[in-house]
Amino acid sequence: MTEYSDDWIQQARAYLQFQMSAGMREVLLPVRTETRDAQERLKSIREELGECTRCLLHQGRKNIVFGEGNPEAALMFIGEGPGADEDREGRPFVGKAGQLLTRMIQAMGLERSQVYIANIVKCRPPRNREPDRTEVVACFPFLEAQIEAVGPEVIVALGKVAAGNLLATADPISKLRGRFHDRSGIPVMPTYHPSFLLRKEEDRRWKAEAWADLKQVMSLLGRPIPASGTRQ
Repeated sequence: MTEYSDDWIQQARAYLQFQMSAGMREVLLPVRTETRDAQERLKSIREELGECTRCLLHQGRKNIVFGEGNPEAALMFIGEGPGADEDREGRPFVGKAGQLLTRMIQAMGLERSQVYIANIVKCRPPRNREPDRTEVVACFPFLEAQIEAVGPEVIVALGKVAAGNLLATADPISKLRGRFHDRSGIPVMPTYHPSFLLRKEEDRRWKAEAWADLKQVMSLLGRPIPASGTRQ
């Protein structure tokens, strides 16, 4: 049996255990697409988005931040929305919070190129405020389409805005984190947004809790778990 086969079996076993622990009577399997098909579907979604003017956020943006990464990623990270650095470069999570997210991904034994990263909204809200309901409603169908195209095995929701919209809940992130939530057959792990972790950097408790969340993700994906998250 090849190393690939062993890894696939571990991932399948972990996923089945998650479904059973959630009380599922039927096994819900995430839909996966071939690399070329996923790439083409993401390209088509981006073309449909166009130079979007569906909400007022377009008035102040420099660039649409669509998303980036492996089109057939097993792991997808979803944040709130672009900041100033992201708006300038047209790429998600490239500022200080993005640098921390990159280190978090690397601590998991992965590289950014192996995961897919997107946001709830694709244009920067003024002064980095939370996106309002009309903005989310206008943008969310495109994120839904991205999730369907990529077909991730696990989603990590970064912060309360991402978790709240993905899971249709108003519960605080402190209540949601630490356990998986089912979203149409895809396990979602809510955890703290990297920008929050930066603001709370002096208190290691918050990073420790985020690292505990990511270790659960690694376990579900059948990946080896490092002794600590010191690379963060």
